[in-house]
Parts: sequence; C-alpha cells; structure tokens
Amino acid sequence: MEKNRYTSALIGIPLVILIFLIGNKYIVDISMSIISMIAMNEYFNAISKVAMPVKWIGYVSCLSIAVLHIIPNEILMQALLFAVPAILLILFLHVILTEMRITVKDIAYTFFGICYVVFFMMFIALIAGRDNGKILVWFTIISAWVTDIFAYFVGKTIGKHKFSKISPKKSIEGCIGGTFFAVIILLGYMFISNTYWGTNYSYINVTWIGLLLSLIGQIGDFSASCIKRYVDIKDYSNLIPGHGGILDRMDSFLFIAPFAYLLFGIM
Repeated sequence: MEKNRYTSALIGIPLVILIFLIGNKYIVDISMSIISMIAMNEYFNAISKVAMPVKWIGYVSCLSIAVLHIIPNEILMQALLFAVPAILLILFLHVILTEMRITVKDIAYTFFGICYVVFFMMFIALIAGRDNGKILVWFTIISAWVTDIFAYFVGKTIGKHKFSKISPKKSIEGCIGGTFFAVIILLGYMFISNTYWGTNYSYINVTWIGLLLSLIGQIGDFSASCIKRYVDIKDYSNLIPGHGGILDRMDSFLFIAPFAYLLFGIM
C-alpha cells in the first residue's frame, strides 16, 4: 500500500506541475473540466447507493468549466449566479415530467454534487486566472497538500488523541501539526515569491490566511469522510493506487478553493 502511494505521487505530482506551472488559464480550465467529470462520476457512483441522481446535468455542468475564461469578465459573475436557479429549474422539470419517478431527494443529491464538485472546482480555475494566478494557485495547493502530508506523518508519529469517529485514523496532534507546518511552509513560499518573483504580500496576511485555509481544508477532508460513511464506502474509486479516487485526493483542495479566492482579494 505504501509503495502504491509513493508511486502514484511520483506520477501525479509532475502532472499537477505541468497543469498549474506551465499551462495558461485556458489549459487549467480544460484540465479542471476533465478532472471534475471524473470526480462527478465518482460522486454519482457513490450516491447511487441511496438515490437516482440526474447524471447528465452533472456532466454538462462539468463541461462549463472549460469555457470559464471565454466568457467576458464583465458578465462572468452574472453567468455563474444565473447558473444556480437555471440548474434547479431543470432539475425540478425532471421531477415534474417524470411524474415524480425522479424525486425531490434525487435532485437534491444531484444539486449538492454539482455544488460540491463543479462550483468548488470552478474556483480553482478562477484563482489560476487572477493576477499572479500561478503563484496564488500554488499557495492553495500547498495549503492543502502540506496540511495533509504533515497531518499524516505527525499523527502517525505522535498522534494519541483521536479527533472524530468519522475519520478514526486522524488525531488532534496530526491536525495541529498539519496546520503548523502548512503555515511555516507558506511563509517560506511567500518569502521566495516576494524576493524573486516581484510580489509584495504581507506576511501577517499570509499567516492568518494560511491558518484559515489549512483548517478549512481539514474540514473538507472530514466532510468527504462524512459522505463516504453515509454511503458505506472506503474510497470513491481505486483510480489512484494507494490514494483512492480523484475526490479522495482533492477533498480538502476543493473546500479551500472558494475561500482562497475570496481571501486572496484581501492578501
């Protein structure tokens, strides 16, 4: 299992670097669209144990990320706001036209999946499209990855107090350690950015934003565990050996993205 984890990381990390370091905002949009399709499929497979999701609208919603930066900036936010009632309208039409063979519960699970996967992942693409987008998207990635990595190793080394029955392998010591090291490494990352890449970010802002994002990411991790426990699965899929599926690897990253987008406006 450990060997599979490391092998998958050796393959996955260069792919992430290619997308977010070399790719422009359009490449990121297309990549996020493809990844969200895989993640949405994992979510639908999981939730199909308790409901009949309206899958086609979930997949079409994923495709919308690919055209995110083709939409003119002045109407982008209006388009995103309009998407919410439009999706709900289409979903309720399914209930009406099928004479409630598709139920309100089915469309509720579908809409939740679209919010959780598509709208959250959309913010990753929006961050990449900002000024200094490459720097900020890596700030987001580091917040999630470093927290996960150090929470795992600190918890494995000195973790004694279990955090929650929802995810029994996670410890309070691991959660604290993950956040501590995330903030330290983010400060180092911003020092490099300010020194060599021409940015001028406040280290005070980096500290409290890094702290918040790390904590939010851990809530995202527990939230994904809540869903998996609800439908009684261990992983969303076995796509990534030793790691599970796309949603298993991106659960904290997804939750961080919308809050990061907002907080970066302050930083």
